[in-house]
Order: sequence, then structure tokens, then C-alpha cells
Amino acid sequence: MKLPRYIPALSWLGLVILYIPLLAVAILSFNSTRYGQRWGGFTLDWYAKMAANEAILSAAWNSLILGVVSTVIATVLGTCLAIGLSRTPWPRWFRRSSDLAINLPVVTPDIILAIALVGAFAVLREWWAVFKPGLVTLIIAHATFQISFVTLVVASRLTTIGRDQVEAARDLYANTGQIWLRVLLPQLMPGIIAGALLAFTISLDDFVVSFFVSGPGSTTLPLLIYASVRRGVTPEIHALSTVIVAGTMLAIIAVAWLQARQDAKPKD
Repeated sequence: MKLPRYIPALSWLGLVILYIPLLAVAILSFNSTRYGQRWGGFTLDWYAKMAANEAILSAAWNSLILGVVSTVIATVLGTCLAIGLSRTPWPRWFRRSSDLAINLPVVTPDIILAIALVGAFAVLREWWAVFKPGLVTLIIAHATFQISFVTLVVASRLTTIGRDQVEAARDLYANTGQIWLRVLLPQLMPGIIAGALLAFTISLDDFVVSFFVSGPGSTTLPLLIYASVRRGVTPEIHALSTVIVAGTMLAIIAVAWLQARQDAKPKD
């Protein structure tokens, strides 16, 4: 069926609207003019000043630690949760309740989740001082909402893997460990990687939850950008934003390349 001509045009319009702001920020990061939108010439000085800025380097390190640790925790727990819910014959009422519980953090406004976490940490802090605002509470908070995203992505991948493969593996005298390591896990890996990448990206750009549960010395890049923007957007912020976007795009390209290589391997 031939599509109407306006469909491709609207598709390109959507891409333009999506990427024009990012392109504008990237162009301004190479502009020698510090204030205003007038082009003053090409320069890399703002990237050099960004790399020498101690506040930016500290915030970038905090964001990296936070993203990696929370993503690892959420990926392990989310994958186990998806497998447990999909491969266990739960009653229908329990499955519906669990689906609701998993989807709830995804649709809950960030401000509500942040307030709930602040209250929970305040109670837990009465018994253990580790829950005072800081990097630990940030990791726990981010892993809390990341688990749902990982679970949904891995569960959707599990639905494409039929149970007949497990039965065939058992007919070939494979034990449970061999089935998971050699049959199911290789097929689940694209979903696990996609879920981990999604979780890391969400952690990297989260502001609302981080704003409520962070403490002294645990400033992340979104918090730093917000504080800087309130004083006026500078080219260093444009350079920092460009580096973040470029890093995210490179990660997506790398994952897509690895997945394409895996799909191109001959099946045994």
C-alpha cells in the first residue's frame, strides 16, 4: 500500500523538531561569543574550560558512579524479576497485581516518587545513618525507579522465547544451569543490554528525584546544569550538554553494533 505523500513529510518534520534544539546547543558550544546568539567564530576554548572546571569534573564523576552502580543493581534485580514473573505459574490475580506494581513507578510523576523516597529515607535514617542525603541515597533512589524499566524491557524479550526451547534442551539432557546459560541467557542478552542502557540514560538525566535526595558532595550533572542555568546559560554548559548527548549517542550506536554482530552470527 502506497503511503500518502504527507506521511514522509511529517516524519521528517518530526525529526527536525526533535534534533534542531540539540544541533543549536552543539553549534553554540563552538561559538567564541560568550553571551548572545551572534556567531563570533569557531573555538574549542569552552571545551577546554569545561575540562578544567573542578565543579563540572566532580559532578561528572558523581553522575558516572551513580549511573553505573544503580544500573548494575537495577539490571540484576529487574532481570531476575522479569524471569520470575514470566517463568513461574502464578495465579492470574497475582500476575495482574504484579503487572500493576511494575508499571506504577513508570507512570507515577517524579515529584510524587521523590517525596515518597524522602519520607522513606527519613524513617530509615532513625536506625541507620547511611540513609542521610548523599550518594548512597541517590543510588538507592535511582535503582528504585530503574528496576521497572529493566523489568518491562526484559519481560518483552522473554515473550519472544518460547517454552518449547526449554523442553527441547531438556530432551537433550541439559540441566537447569545449562538451559539458562546456553539457551535462554544468550537470547535474553539484547533485552538485558537494552534495559541497562535505558536505565543508565534515565539515571544520567534525572533531576527531580536527585534534587530531593542528594546531599552535600553528591551533586550530579543535571543539578549542576540547573544551578548554572539559574545564573545564566554559559558556553561551558553548552559544551557539557553536547558531550553528554554525544556520549549517549555513541553508547546507543555501540549497543546496536554489538546486537547486529550477535544477530549476524550463524546459529548452531
